[in-house]
Amino acid sequence: MLSTLRSASRRWAVAIAALALCGAALAAPAQPQKPNPSWAELNPQQQEILAPLAGEWDKLDADHKKQWLGVAKRYPKMTPTGKKRVQTRMRKWAELTPAQREEARKKYREMQKASRKKNKDLSKEWAEYQSLPPQVRQSLVPEDEKSRGRRLAKEPLGKPGPSAEDKK
Repeated sequence: MLSTLRSASRRWAVAIAALALCGAALAAPAQPQKPNPSWAELNPQQQEILAPLAGEWDKLDADHKKQWLGVAKRYPKMTPTGKKRVQTRMRKWAELTPAQREEARKKYREMQKASRKKNKDLSKEWAEYQSLPPQVRQSLVPEDEKSRGRRLAKEPLGKPGPSAEDKK
């Protein structure tokens, strides 16, 4: 009976501690980001990451600021190569005139549209291929792929085939 009381009191202690932590988290919520913050309202980390845009920041509209703040949020988790790429692109973007930026956005939208159309076409072709009878699909496979497929099917998994070094 004593052990039952002890385990019950431990459970209550854990539950109370968890509630206290939740209450502390709710009592001091993080400052929500303003929808259209000025450069001075950014925190030091955001200003450091977005430094190439400092001169242009207050001229940007709310949507573009939101996009750049998203980049700044993801930035700490990026690889060094990714960080360097972002900084280079940000610098180049800051150097563009408003007309050049609009042209770049226009081209980007066009590329996205073309990419979606291409993917849609490929999906349609794949569905058509999948609807073919197995014999017809097999007849469409190139001969060199057919022999490769048979060889791979006969080899047990986990055992690599001979390497190019072994064949010499």
